[in-house]
Amino acid sequence: MRPYGRALDALREVNIETGVSPYAEGSCLIKCGNTHVLCTASVEDNVPPWMRNSGKGWVTAEYGMLPRATHTRGRREAAAGKQSGRTQEIQRLIGRSLRAVIDLKALGERQVTLDCDVIQADGGTRTAAITGAWVSLKLAMGWLVEEGVLKSDPVYDQLAAVSCGMVGGAARLDLEYEEDSQAETDANFVMTTAGGIVEIQATAEDRPLPQEDFNRLFELAHKGISELGEIQKSVL
Repeated sequence: MRPYGRALDALREVNIETGVSPYAEGSCLIKCGNTHVLCTASVEDNVPPWMRNSGKGWVTAEYGMLPRATHTRGRREAAAGKQSGRTQEIQRLIGRSLRAVIDLKALGERQVTLDCDVIQADGGTRTAAITGAWVSLKLAMGWLVEEGVLKSDPVYDQLAAVSCGMVGGAARLDLEYEEDSQAETDANFVMTTAGGIVEIQATAEDRPLPQEDFNRLFELAHKGISELGEIQKSVL
């Protein structure tokens, strides 16, 4: 039995509230069960030095967890003087994912920074961050169009992410921490809502993953991302 009696192919309850940060060009608070992530998109009229005079923009991301996002307090990385390897890996994943669905040339020489701050964590923080970051990016680009800065929205595809895993020999969609910590295989899927693959991260903890099990996980991910896409569209 899954926590809260969910079916194996069911997402947690998902809620996305937009416009939660009045000063950001785009923002949302995404709640996937007990995982809550604040996502903001900030637009700057400059690009990193290595991109100057290229005629292209840039999309990047920063990710962090509040000290009591988990059951025990985690030390602020700023206090430690450096980011953990996990934090760096996740924020690079978020940036790569969003760059896959935006025309950087159409963006012009501007940088969009997506800040994803985990308020509460119960598994799937990186996938929730990507799903929410896309909404914030879309809102920010819509604002630029409304202000006459851009002629058209450079975001040309819809993107979301979800976790899947093999737990107790069964394929499950959208793992909570309790399930994730027991999974024989844990996977994160970043895909367009039409089914295009952007990135897949999968690790077998107990034994190699048979292809038929991977195929099942992929099917679950496609189903979940399609459902997340409908929620994204409903709030936009």
